[in-house]
Amino acid sequence: MARVDLTVRGAGIFGLSVAWEAVRRGAKVRVIEAVAVGAGSSGGVVGALSPHVPENWNEKKAFQLESLLMAAGWWAAVEAASGLVSGYGRLGRLQPLADQAAVDLARARGVSAEGLWRGQAAWRVVAATGAAWEPVSPSGWLVADDLSARLHPRLACAALVAAIRAAGGDVIVGAAEEVGAVVWATGAAGLAELGADLGCDIGGAEKGQAILLRHAAPDLPQLLVGGLHVVPHVDGTVAVGSTSEREFQDLNVDHRADDLHARAVAALPVLAGAEVVARWAGLRPKSKSRAPVLGAWPGRDGHFVANGGFKIGFGMAPKVAEVMVDLVLEGRDSVPEGFRI
Repeated sequence: MARVDLTVRGAGIFGLSVAWEAVRRGAKVRVIEAVAVGAGSSGGVVGALSPHVPENWNEKKAFQLESLLMAAGWWAAVEAASGLVSGYGRLGRLQPLADQAAVDLARARGVSAEGLWRGQAAWRVVAATGAAWEPVSPSGWLVADDLSARLHPRLACAALVAAIRAAGGDVIVGAAEEVGAVVWATGAAGLAELGADLGCDIGGAEKGQAILLRHAAPDLPQLLVGGLHVVPHVDGTVAVGSTSEREFQDLNVDHRADDLHARAVAALPVLAGAEVVARWAGLRPKSKSRAPVLGAWPGRDGHFVANGGFKIGFGMAPKVAEVMVDLVLEGRDSVPEGFRI
């Protein structure tokens, strides 16, 4: 058997990102996926890489900032190795402001961003212009940040698989033997398994639904309107999502997907009449802390966990991959305290 330094269980965004980072450092890597690449929440359609608000700063927000600033170069390397597009683009984000109080708060956050984002990105309050690709704003003002980016989740996962293989790694769908250190990046089911093993509640699954519309706006910013993400992609589609359902009967797409369409058109009338080309429903791994769960699996020597990328997995992935490979292959532990198991 050829040498394998690292086995990654799970071909979602965390698993593939850890595998890619390890391959880049010269490790022999095997990814084992039980169902399909992106079988869990990483196979969704939204792909919003967006920062938390620049206030009440903490280690989670700082970690996310580092990851978002790494993303352009990181995804460019994936695309160069794979020959495929990821759909990545740092095109910013627009958010409507409801009233004068919201405008004042947004301006204060802009001042905070000047320091917290270290001059590498800006959060600004701008006047609405009435452009077609602009959310309806009751106050006439918008937040425009240029840190937010987007990528196409399915294209991104496919590019990562191709990059790993091009660099000599294996990505296997089906049964295969674990060799070397093992990183478990198995999504909602993996969080439940970890909790059962440790005898405590680590977190679990929350259902999400999203839709994909046929509307070409590939060079325009994403929108955030009342918690609704509207994300234009490189392939001439626009993703709208997502719902957050703590209680659910099944994983089928239901009437809430139609509600997403109606909300998107109300926020952005230019989407009226856009064809719905896909609907998605799936489980997202949500830790109790809402932060990623990273580190050594207690009681399992040589086993590690990279999980809990609830809503922010694609944005966190480059930095998660970096700290996990530092830990697993090089023994350097820089996992933030709030992310530890």
